[in-house]
Amino acid sequence: MFWFKGKSKFNSEKVRKAAKKASFKNLGHAGAAIRLTARRSIRKGKKASPSGTPPHTRRGQLKRGILYAVDKNKGSVIVGSAYTIVGQSGKAHEFGGKYKKQNYPKRRFMGPALEKNESRVSRQWADSIKK
Repeated sequence: MFWFKGKSKFNSEKVRKAAKKASFKNLGHAGAAIRLTARRSIRKGKKASPSGTPPHTRRGQLKRGILYAVDKNKGSVIVGSAYTIVGQSGKAHEFGGKYKKQNYPKRRFMGPALEKNESRVSRQWADSIKK
């Protein structure tokens, strides 16, 4: 049988900085993965997609309009269609509603992208703070 004694120091500031750095990195990866999944679900097509399926895009504008941004101070990520690029069409497709005097059925693309990446995002955070 062996017995030993040891001393250790806990540097809380170092741990806090490592956690913040890992969180920023993982939020960026999560945003990119969700954006990629959403973009891949949208296909080019001249006709509208059936209700309940991801929307079609004629020129690819909706696909290009899906962006993400990480807020380092708040520790959050936002992913979605940029209003400056696609206007209200992203919202009309995702939730249904009126856009340019036409009624749009729900054609979700962001919600399913988040759902597909939930397990991947949680695995990214596991063991993300190391020496």
